[in-house]
Amino acid sequence: MDLLKKKCVPCEGGAVPLSKDEALKYMGDVPDWELNEGAKQISKQFKFKDFIGAINFVNNVAEIAESEGHHPDIKINYSKVLLSLSTHAIGGLSENDFIVAAKVDARN
Repeated sequence: MDLLKKKCVPCEGGAVPLSKDEALKYMGDVPDWELNEGAKQISKQFKFKDFIGAINFVNNVAEIAESEGHHPDIKINYSKVLLSLSTHAIGGLSENDFIVAAKVDARN
């Protein structure tokens, strides 16, 4: 599936999160991202030369997140950035999480 050609769709409570098997199918499209134990979140750490590199990356992520209407949790530790994605409204993963992950990877 080509996640780069897809657009996030609003996800409201009541929608069903992806099962672990469904999430695993998407994992091949987002190399180096990790699926957490409960299959409710994906995350990836990015490393940069310095703090400014990390901040520039976060600014790029913010542009993607705003254009998709789907926002990751972001943790900055000097030259490292940890992105975590889940769809909070449904308490788990949706295709939106994988779309944003793929678009972040494509810009990095």
